[in-house]
Amino acid sequence: MAEKRDYYEVLGVSKGASDAEIKKAYHKLAMKYHPDKNPGDKEAEEKFKEANEAYEILSDPDKKDKYDRFGHAGVDPNFGAGQGGFGGFGGFGNFGGGFGGFGGDGGQGGMSFEDIFDMFGSMGGGRRTSARRGGAQKGNDLQKTITIDFTEAVFGCSKQIEIPKDVKCKTCNGSGAKPGTNKKTCDQCGGTGQITQVSNTPFGRFQNISTCPKCGGSGQIVETPCTDCNGTGRKHKNVKIKVDIPAGVDSDSIITLRGQGEPGINGGPDGDLYIVVNVRPHSTYKRRGDDLYLDMPITFEQAALGAKVQVPGFGESYSYTIPAGTQNGSSFRLKGKGVPNPRTGRKGDLYVKVNVEIPTKLNRNQKKAVEELSEKLGDSAYPKKSKFDKLKF
Repeated sequence: MAEKRDYYEVLGVSKGASDAEIKKAYHKLAMKYHPDKNPGDKEAEEKFKEANEAYEILSDPDKKDKYDRFGHAGVDPNFGAGQGGFGGFGGFGNFGGGFGGFGGDGGQGGMSFEDIFDMFGSMGGGRRTSARRGGAQKGNDLQKTITIDFTEAVFGCSKQIEIPKDVKCKTCNGSGAKPGTNKKTCDQCGGTGQITQVSNTPFGRFQNISTCPKCGGSGQIVETPCTDCNGTGRKHKNVKIKVDIPAGVDSDSIITLRGQGEPGINGGPDGDLYIVVNVRPHSTYKRRGDDLYLDMPITFEQAALGAKVQVPGFGESYSYTIPAGTQNGSSFRLKGKGVPNPRTGRKGDLYVKVNVEIPTKLNRNQKKAVEELSEKLGDSAYPKKSKFDKLKF
């Protein structure tokens, strides 16, 4: 089993990186190695999963703290089972009376060599060659990309997706055995799912425990396979799943559905389903984080004289008074009228940029009216232009 890379190294950030830096690095990798962009590329698929796993740990403050202190062992749910975690060791003096206790099975207060190697290999960069006990494996993780409208991202929505995946066979309930028949205890491992090899070294006797190759770690053999799944215990189907998308999601957001991946092996947990969200751009609004930006045209009269205007929003409009003499390109802010943050629920702001629209295709009477207005206003109405006209180069 290959050694896991350091999670910070996977994302390409330093150990002291901020949450924003970690998120930015993850999004960059997720987009680069996304299976939709790399169809059939197994290496890209593995890198995508590796980035997901790293981000899952480093984006969670509690898991990140454990990882920073203990490495992979601190966030491995299979580590320390029955030992009470790190606290259950009672210090290094509790390992069973020195190196001689390493050869035990771990049930008499000592630890097997596999357990010791697992801990130090995880924290010190070692490499273990034996398989985990019991052969239990987590099911395959899956991913699905969905595209939603800008408005759906602002308010949140529910989507039903269909995804092809392996599911537990209903006929045999995932056992692989034909209904009415039983599995047989594996004669190679005696039902333990493990093969134990003892070797003598200058440091004493050590056990090397590996998964039984005949039963795959389950400890049982199917003699009469289920005719519906041919003894595999699973079938490939198109499954419909409801996805609740929170308000405020943005493009490249990842929604994790625990246990919605493929079934685990030999009693292992089911895999997870990663939903990658893409948001269609809006024709009028632009978004930066939780803030919205809008270009709003107003007339010359509104800019010159001031006016009360209605700013269009999502499902409502907001009243704002344009002050007299507003210049083209001026901006104003409507606080709390942006997009809700999916984690905190707090809304960003709405920034409105004013664009003064100049009339075009004037008829004769309209042109005459503009000329008369210009004569009445005079140069004093345009102090900046008057100053500019007096410049000499």
